[in-house]
Amino acid sequence: MAGSADGLVRIAERVAAFRRTVGERPVAQGFDAGRLRDALGQSLPDEGTDPDAVIDQLVAAVDPALVASAGPRYFGFVVGGALESATRADMLTTGWDQMAFNYLSSPAAALVEEVVGEWLKEALGLPSGASFGLATGGQGANNVGLAAARHHVLERAGWDVERRGLTSAPPIRVIAGEERHATIDRSLRLLGLGADAVEPIPADANGAIDAAALEAALADAGDGPVIVCLQAGNVNTGACDDLARGCQAAHARDAWVHVDGAFGLWAAASPSKRALVSGIEQADSWAVDGHKWLNVPYDTGFVFCAHPDVHVASMTYTAAYLAGQAEGASRGPSDYVPESSRRARGFATWAALRELGRSGLAELVDRCCALAERFAERLARMDGVEIGNEIVLNQALASFGTDERTDRLIEAAQRDGTFWAGGTTWHGRRYMRISISNHATTEADVDRCVDAIERLVGELA
Repeated sequence: MAGSADGLVRIAERVAAFRRTVGERPVAQGFDAGRLRDALGQSLPDEGTDPDAVIDQLVAAVDPALVASAGPRYFGFVVGGALESATRADMLTTGWDQMAFNYLSSPAAALVEEVVGEWLKEALGLPSGASFGLATGGQGANNVGLAAARHHVLERAGWDVERRGLTSAPPIRVIAGEERHATIDRSLRLLGLGADAVEPIPADANGAIDAAALEAALADAGDGPVIVCLQAGNVNTGACDDLARGCQAAHARDAWVHVDGAFGLWAAASPSKRALVSGIEQADSWAVDGHKWLNVPYDTGFVFCAHPDVHVASMTYTAAYLAGQAEGASRGPSDYVPESSRRARGFATWAALRELGRSGLAELVDRCCALAERFAERLARMDGVEIGNEIVLNQALASFGTDERTDRLIEAAQRDGTFWAGGTTWHGRRYMRISISNHATTEADVDRCVDAIERLVGELA
């Protein structure tokens, strides 16, 4: 075991060296995919290899293809880099190798999740009695929230979906904005409802659902089961639906309201941004990503449900080998999400929340929003640049003239390596999508990126 401990120390040193320099690495760099595949090996070796040699080969092979998404100038996919305490806790999580299935498999993991769930509800202004689960991300959280919704609306219609499935079940109407995130559709596919179940509601100019159109659709919804999906944080613009008005209209029709708040729900943690998600507490289920604005490592999402019995009924299972657990034991984490052999995600989340505190989380949200405004304001002063959205949170869309020129600039920026931003289509036009969610991003980083864009624009001329 001494050799194993020494190897872990060397790994920690490698991680520390990467994190020390990640802010100055090219955010992405060119590499030869064929050479990388050759370096990793074309076929499984017959014989094993010393662990130190394995790690040396892995690091040498993949380093040129690493993306500095943990650094301060990565603005793709609305993700943040992991906080220091969260990174360290995640390394401990790997070393401790706990199975966060139930209380007996790891009392530490189960109890930490209890604390994390309560802290998150406080930070986000969710009902104190809501249940919660730590999922794999926003997709997993949406899956669980909509599974609970499916259970509830079908149970009210006299149908046990867990026992009888969907064959011959009453049809469920799913009402959602046309600007919903694609994970909603995939959740409906995975749950057997199908993407065609969605009745899309028009959106306003900035991507929030048209509340009047939603009310009209609900008034015409008939008597069958209905699920309404609302959104906090449009993936292109950051716009938030009118949650209070949407929940009121949906509940008047006895519909379930699920809120996809992958990143936008974190606005509730900021006093200055909380009004964007006013009425959040009135929904029935909520999905949030941890590796977005909370800046924890990947593989962490959060789902909450205002009806704990429904939540458990849609997820839990029993088996003979699980009988006889100690009375009074803590909640079983796997009763609230699909996975049984679960990574102990609560440790990194606890560390992040403890490092930030309520004020630090609010400051992180506010600072990222201010930086997005700064980015947009500086770009807007450039000739030929158009900002395509109202900056309400941390999202900015920039067009550089024609669609073809915008795409060329995005490709040039990604090759350049100063920063990384992706492209998107919004209202029929191509834009560079800039998403600022990283705790380490500063005004100097934003200015450096704008300077790089000005240089690249000149090179494209």
